[in-house]
Amino acid sequence: MTNPYFPEIHGIFGFGCMRFPKAGDEIDRAQVCQMVDAFLEAGLNYFDTAHGYHSGLSEPTLKACLTSRYPRDRFLLTDKLTDEFFKSEEEIRPFFESQLEACGVDYFDFYLMHAQNIRNFEHFKACRAYETAFALKAEGKIRHVGISFHDTAENLDKILNAYPEIEVVQIQFNYLDDGDPAVDSRRVFETCVKHNKPVIVMEPIKGGTLTNLPEECLALCREADRSPAELALRYAASPEQMCMVLSGMSSLEQVKENVSFMAEAMPLDAAELDAVERIRIHLRSLKLIGCTGCRYCVDGCPMGILIPDMFQALDFRNEKHDWNQDRYYRRVLTVDHGAASACIGCGACEMSCPQNLPIRDYLAQIADRFEPWLKKEEDSD
Repeated sequence: MTNPYFPEIHGIFGFGCMRFPKAGDEIDRAQVCQMVDAFLEAGLNYFDTAHGYHSGLSEPTLKACLTSRYPRDRFLLTDKLTDEFFKSEEEIRPFFESQLEACGVDYFDFYLMHAQNIRNFEHFKACRAYETAFALKAEGKIRHVGISFHDTAENLDKILNAYPEIEVVQIQFNYLDDGDPAVDSRRVFETCVKHNKPVIVMEPIKGGTLTNLPEECLALCREADRSPAELALRYAASPEQMCMVLSGMSSLEQVKENVSFMAEAMPLDAAELDAVERIRIHLRSLKLIGCTGCRYCVDGCPMGILIPDMFQALDFRNEKHDWNQDRYYRRVLTVDHGAASACIGCGACEMSCPQNLPIRDYLAQIADRFEPWLKKEEDSD
């Protein structure tokens, strides 16, 4: 399948490299090699990483499992420039060269200004990050310059007006966020269309939310004779101007399942769209926390609080009335890590959250919900 926007891309399905499988505390490189092989054997070739993924281990894992094992013309590799890794214009090129070395390549096919919003865009402008990326493209070290984006449609419009040379925009887009004003994904997508920019989709299954569905939603998937992953990924691929849908796959089984319907992805038909709409209505009624599990908040938390895991525990407890989450909170989530009540209110988590979640408010709710139960358990032990 020829990509309609970038002919060097095979198909419209890409391998996101931020959720590799783990073996203990390490990435399971043996399984990653199998996943890479299966992905390439399906005729696909697009891989997406960033320096901060897996706390710096994603890039060297790609070197070990992809770039050292296949010739350069078998794959396309995207990397990103993240604001926390440079403080001045002079620091950008050395950081970029370190990324090339970590990945084991001489150039990147795509290089994105990472997680752009109106706040960090000012930092990128002040450090001439865009100008540096365009210069690296002229030198042959980058093939295409783009951005990944988490903000409002109005702010995307400002960035694209400031730098019309941007070639592609990566946005969060999935059926749960579509139409949600808090994420603004539909209007952000329409802004890309207005500027005639091809779109790369991230978080098409919202960090696993759209595959770990409650039974009522799974019944709708069975009725449509489609898996939750297929409905979510093909929904994201359906609009025109989508040039790529990424999936952060965590097992060989996920790769095999996803490529079975995404190697030649077809738009959803009327019956499938109806199933998606009914699932969306049910999920929104549950009022789940909109966390995608990127873990940027954990990396910057001075108290070591496992924020996404606590959000999931609260959702499970509220959605499924799973009282085992109380014991899980005590026996796992707060062992060698901060409890929710340990939050000092510094706001570092909220500054790094692509979903703009009120994390400190949620942590206060989690402390109220779980920690009184902990005290009762401790008194009875």
